[in-house]
Amino acid sequence: MIVIGALLAAESGRHESYLDTLGSAALAAALYWLAHAYAGVLGRRLTYNERLNARALGRALAHDWSLIRGAAIPLVALALAWISGAEQETAVTAALWSAVASLVLFELIAGLRSRASAGELVLELAVGLTMGVAILALKIILH
Repeated sequence: MIVIGALLAAESGRHESYLDTLGSAALAAALYWLAHAYAGVLGRRLTYNERLNARALGRALAHDWSLIRGAAIPLVALALAWISGAEQETAVTAALWSAVASLVLFELIAGLRSRASAGELVLELAVGLTMGVAILALKIILH
């Protein structure tokens, strides 16, 4: 979600087509998922002198599937805006905000599920909000 948010923050929505924007974001999410899983497998191989095999890579990809689920939130927001006929720049902004809101919401859910104290909950929300604000700052800086 953070990576897709950052990618959308860099996206202007002015020159690319909807298909280009959606496709590049989906490809970035898939590459990030593959790279994250592969890095874990590579680290394990280097630590334990193991060989690369499809089973280990498959387990790592399954373990890191949450990266794709998180990336789906802003991608679905972008697709829904496209379907509803929104201007592309508006759709990119809506997708960006969906990533920011999701970060804060997931931090809140994680805090509540873990029965965090009030202070811990404030910290968790601050972390989510900080990441969200950083994504928005990236958009402001780049545009």
